[in-house]
Amino acid sequence: MFAIFKKELRAYFTSPVGYVYTGIFLAAAALICAFTTIQQASYNTTTYFQYMIFTFIILIPLLTMRSFSEERKMRTEQLLLTAPVTITGMVIGKYLAAFALFVSTVLVSCINFFPLISYAIIEKSSAANGAHVGPVGGQVVGCLIGVILIGACFIAVGLFISSLTESQLSAAVITVAAIAVMILVGVFNQFIGVAWIRTVLDWISVLSRFDHFAYGLFDFSALLYYLSVAGVFLFLTVRVYEKRRWG
Repeated sequence: MFAIFKKELRAYFTSPVGYVYTGIFLAAAALICAFTTIQQASYNTTTYFQYMIFTFIILIPLLTMRSFSEERKMRTEQLLLTAPVTITGMVIGKYLAAFALFVSTVLVSCINFFPLISYAIIEKSSAANGAHVGPVGGQVVGCLIGVILIGACFIAVGLFISSLTESQLSAAVITVAAIAVMILVGVFNQFIGVAWIRTVLDWISVLSRFDHFAYGLFDFSALLYYLSVAGVFLFLTVRVYEKRRWG
């Protein structure tokens, strides 16, 4: 599994995919941070993270579209299936490589908060005693955890879709559609008049479960939900390859 992880992580930077993904992610993060905090003269970072979740509709497919599709297209899939590693290990190795790149990029993008911290240090000297100045640490950490969990969920979805086709473009387009539905179901839920439908959609919405993290609260039920969704799609990916190996 570790060999697959290293191979996949290296592959992101021996092709343009890793550089394109990282560049777009950091550029989008910088622009969103500028418009939601600095331009608004606000230390509230929740809006920044919420907008970043919407960018995952494009960013996550960039990260996952080649994972299995490229193996099928290049006819190297059989090498993976006959390698001295279980199918579960192969899938988890690829998943962890994509997840490691995702988390690294998220953490690097936190340099966007440095101007806010600098302004806070300057303002704190003139603030009234006891007044809080600067980003709320609990809110930032909570949002980071929520964003990483949502990313983990979406990466599993993207890997599963990539395992179904040999076309990277098809994998990307279908993943964009799937993630868009998972996000937008929470946005349009408020416009549905039927109470039980609204309750069901709210339960499956990835955005509604992010709310507690946005307030700096750790939500164990949300953690279980995100990990369960990721686990289900990784299991389905394993089943796809088990069927392909013996089919």
